[in-house]
Amino acid sequence: MRVCLIASSRFPIAEPFQGGLEAHTAALGSALIERGHEVTIFAAPGSDPALGAVELPVRRFEPSPAARADVGAHPETWLREHHAYLALMLDLIEHGRDRFDVVHNNSLHHLPIAMAAATGLRFLTTLHTPPVGWLESAIALAPSPSTYVAVSRHTADAWAHAVRPVVIPNGVDTQRWVPGPGGERAIWTGRLVPEKAPHLAIEAARRAGLPLDLAGPVLDRAYFDEAIAPRLGDGIRYLGHLGSTDLVAAVGTSRVALVSPRWDEPYGLVAAEAMACGTPVAAFARGALPEVIGPRGGRLAQPDDVDALARAAVDARDLDRGAVRAHAVEHCDLRRMVDDYERLYSGSPVEAMA
Repeated sequence: MRVCLIASSRFPIAEPFQGGLEAHTAALGSALIERGHEVTIFAAPGSDPALGAVELPVRRFEPSPAARADVGAHPETWLREHHAYLALMLDLIEHGRDRFDVVHNNSLHHLPIAMAAATGLRFLTTLHTPPVGWLESAIALAPSPSTYVAVSRHTADAWAHAVRPVVIPNGVDTQRWVPGPGGERAIWTGRLVPEKAPHLAIEAARRAGLPLDLAGPVLDRAYFDEAIAPRLGDGIRYLGHLGSTDLVAAVGTSRVALVSPRWDEPYGLVAAEAMACGTPVAAFARGALPEVIGPRGGRLAQPDDVDALARAAVDARDLDRGAVRAHAVEHCDLRRMVDDYERLYSGSPVEAMA
């Protein structure tokens, strides 16, 4: 099958990944290629060509001086992103049926939803985030030949006022995220931004008496300088933004993984990755994390309660690593996710949200 994947225009689909959406798209694309599908991923410049990536032209549009002078003008970064998706959708309308059998939209932009019907192609959109206004607007106004997918039941419930999505939980490659021996240190992985709240993980680790490693991209320098850098030292280390090989090794040699969001996680890919390595998880019970972790995978804490997260880390750190890994293989495996997407691509039903 000829599959078109639409990804983010902001971050490339290349290691080290900037976040879960990029990691998800890369894993899905790789799995589809391995299964014999012809895959083209439209993504930000710098994406991996081995995944069939084609660059969205996010740097090619410059508004005219007259447009810049408009007091209501949008920021140029917004215009370039708009231009990139508009160009892509117009191309799919004109040529898409000659090149693709199905379009799978993983972006957070409104135009792929708004213009889907005009392509004449089978069209899927995966909802990776809580409801946002520009996507709600596109769903409300556009004709609805699209199939919508939510990455968890929590996310499906959050979108239920606007659309009835099929639930296909995200998955991780359990053949890449392999069991590790554990160790003495805790680990926190992800984007170092306020809504992920690694500073709360640091405080919880200290109260639990656990040394802690942090790994991930610094996307908010002011937050890192003010909330993270002063807390480093005395057992707390920042490992940097690691590629998958080094990240698997770091997670697999950790005793427990801390997940400390201050927002409702649509899925919680870092928890699934940790459990696939056999590393139990201590997490705030926010968003879909209770669905992902379960009692075999770790322990949950009251959101924003640092003492509760510390207690959860102490309780989780001695869970049987084999059982944690088995839970991930059973509930979080990429192959199950790809099976479900293949069914939708072919027009077969997948069990919808109850």
